[in-house]
Amino acid sequence: MNTKKTIQGSIDFKNGCVDLSHGAGGRASAQLIEQLFIAAFANPWLEARNDQACLSIPTTPGRLVISTDAHVISPLFFPGGDIGSLSVHGTINDVAMSGAVPLCLAASFILEEGFPLADLRRIVNSMAQAAQDAGVPIVTGDTKVVERGKGDGVFITTTGTGWVDNSLKISGDQAVPGDVVLVSGYLGDHGIAILAQRENMKFSSPMESDTAALHGLVRDMVSVSQNIHVLRDPTRGGLASTLNEIAHQSGVGICLEESAIPIRDKVAAACEFLGLDPLYIANEGKLICICPAAEAEIILQAMRQHPLGKDAAQIGQVQEDAHCYVQMRTQLGGRRMVDWLAAEQLPRIC
Repeated sequence: MNTKKTIQGSIDFKNGCVDLSHGAGGRASAQLIEQLFIAAFANPWLEARNDQACLSIPTTPGRLVISTDAHVISPLFFPGGDIGSLSVHGTINDVAMSGAVPLCLAASFILEEGFPLADLRRIVNSMAQAAQDAGVPIVTGDTKVVERGKGDGVFITTTGTGWVDNSLKISGDQAVPGDVVLVSGYLGDHGIAILAQRENMKFSSPMESDTAALHGLVRDMVSVSQNIHVLRDPTRGGLASTLNEIAHQSGVGICLEESAIPIRDKVAAACEFLGLDPLYIANEGKLICICPAAEAEIILQAMRQHPLGKDAAQIGQVQEDAHCYVQMRTQLGGRRMVDWLAAEQLPRIC
């Protein structure tokens, strides 16, 4: 009978801090892995204590999807989430934008010497809760420690895998003239929540990040239509930069209707006060869908029946354009270019 022995000694998560020994590969590293990561992420793959996770591939015909993402957000904790939940949601969403069902995650931590262990446990527990809620386990990982002053508390890289049915071909190069553009809800919440936290801005009602795992919403969408052409989550660079990426991938133009784009009054007001354009503000819990016009209504209905798509809207259409421009009809009846983001409006946003 194979019984696993625990590492003797306990870590002081209340008052202790990360030190270089936690990344040295010795007893302190083993204690951190066992008492923090395995305890929080508990699943058979981690409990095997191997340097990898060995999983079965689904037997249904399909293709493997993989994505990786580094998270360097500042501040680490913000209204509506933290770097832990964000690192889970961000990678799940990147996998889900192919139409795939996410299978599992791997996580890598870069910790700075002196970082409070209480904060690290809070982040890890947040990751564990986000992964549990999403039904996507964290099955393997790694931890490194850098000297004091050589990092910024904690950076997290997550890698996700998923499985997509062969009937789906969802990609940024699939938009065609005549398609319509849908969004799943209000834009700019995440970026303004982070900015408000940094600058101590106050709103009449709390401004929270929209960070969320979108694979359930995607599942409901593909269940009513196998003809979705493009899915994308508009994170850094917001709606404007994401649509420019899609336009260039597909070799098309896109025309938006300003009056149809859902933006909260307080997000619009904050952007106006700070001289920012809400179309470029990052989101972490919204998606863009480009689909045939004939199927837009049934997809919108499916989106609006899901909690994360209840404010979904049709905001524009795809058109022929050799220049691959993204344009917008304004509420005043004019038309303006919606170009790529020229510089970083808000660094360290995810």
